[in-house]
Amino acid sequence: MSPAVASQPVISKFRLHETDTGSPQVQIALLTERINQLSTHFQSHKKDFNSRQGLLKMVSRRRRLLEYLKQHDEASYRSLLDALKLRK
Repeated sequence: MSPAVASQPVISKFRLHETDTGSPQVQIALLTERINQLSTHFQSHKKDFNSRQGLLKMVSRRRRLLEYLKQHDEASYRSLLDALKLRK
């Protein structure tokens, strides 16, 4: 399945309006989906260090986006954390 096809349900679930594809909520949801996919990839490919570096960049980017969202719209931040099951 191509990444564009896999991301359509995520975009439609977290978008703010009909044409929204770039809001922080959508970006965080897409990054979370990709991070979860790579986490399962690393269970069978332990020595894939190049992809691991990309994973760390994605985690950093998601963290920065979450900080931005927390500062600008805390209610949306809280609901996004619950929806994505981040932070226990």
